[in-house]
Amino acid sequence: MSSNIRKVVLAYSGGLDTSVILKWIKKTYGCEVITVTCDLGQEEELDGLEDKALRTGATKAYIDDLREEFAKDFIFPMLRAGAVYEGRYLLGTSIARPLIAKRLVEVARAEGAQAVAHGATGKGNDQVRFELTTGVLAPDLRTIAPWREWDFASRTDLLNFAKENGIPVPSDKKGSDHSMDRNLLHLSFEGGELEDPWNEPSQDTYLLTVPVEKAPDTADVVTIDFEHGDPVAVNGERLSPAALIKKLNTLGGKHGIGRIDMVENRFVGMKSRGIYETPGGTILHIAKRDLEGICLDREVMHLRDSLIPRYAEMVYNGFWYAPERKALQAMIDEASRRVTGTVRVKLYKGQAYPLGRKSPNSLYNPKLATFEKDEVYNQADATGFIRLVGLRLRGLGE
Repeated sequence: MSSNIRKVVLAYSGGLDTSVILKWIKKTYGCEVITVTCDLGQEEELDGLEDKALRTGATKAYIDDLREEFAKDFIFPMLRAGAVYEGRYLLGTSIARPLIAKRLVEVARAEGAQAVAHGATGKGNDQVRFELTTGVLAPDLRTIAPWREWDFASRTDLLNFAKENGIPVPSDKKGSDHSMDRNLLHLSFEGGELEDPWNEPSQDTYLLTVPVEKAPDTADVVTIDFEHGDPVAVNGERLSPAALIKKLNTLGGKHGIGRIDMVENRFVGMKSRGIYETPGGTILHIAKRDLEGICLDREVMHLRDSLIPRYAEMVYNGFWYAPERKALQAMIDEASRRVTGTVRVKLYKGQAYPLGRKSPNSLYNPKLATFEKDEVYNQADATGFIRLVGLRLRGLGE
């Protein structure tokens, strides 16, 4: 392998794959490996990871709490855009990858590394997301993607390598048959019995949300305050971005809100079945969308809505730092300046129901909308309006 690589920065979780990758890079490239573990709210035990990385061969191990940056600078801009991929997926995994890659680049610069490395497979979207981000932020850095280089083909191969090299193997745990990814916004499951799209997921697939059958028979009603498109308070309590999402995750999970089971189209060309739990994100998406109904001009809203699929594709495919996403974000943020107000939401049996909304920027005019007598709208004007908008249709027939 290239002798030009003397130091590599690895995205490290402490699991089987990245532990094997750490040792494999050292043996294959004969270089130093520095690990970076990003706390994005995965709620996994991070204690001991530094020691494990060092014992596995890392020369230095970073463990960084990025939860607030993740919420404020990545989740919230995407929330302002109303981004949903293929009509259902709220992009919890997709939006985390640019931040992890950004941190890899920052550490690589600080440590004088020549390459970064990740544990994404050659079949998935994450490899694209990591490497497109690195390509923008540090095009001179090489990326090492072991799953595209080594001869290992199975979990058994990795276990054998770990045993031969004295690498501690994580004990099996609930849900270990699945590939799981958790962060502040969501928890995803793939693999195992889920690879047959006809199979119903087992109940132990879900960790954040209760089954709707076991959700409380009594609803919770919450208020969510927004300022310029960003949520800032729950039930009148102002919270940091990360704390706010975490609070709504707890409330939403209690009521079974935010479960999605779908087959999606990966950027690399295949279809993949995934299970997603996004309790807090689902509540925020529904509440903000409802508030926009009274705050946004019709044409601005419709234009923004027409661009949501494009924006969502940019995030899903890994183009967070691309100029087209930034340009679209600028338009979205300009529209979001008006989205300030409060939404009252009922949480009940797997759903979030808006009950009321108010805003100092409301465009709703009760004098125009009323079914009672008013002094501001001449109903006879509608006759000419209808004739003009229907002019081209007259005479077309069946």
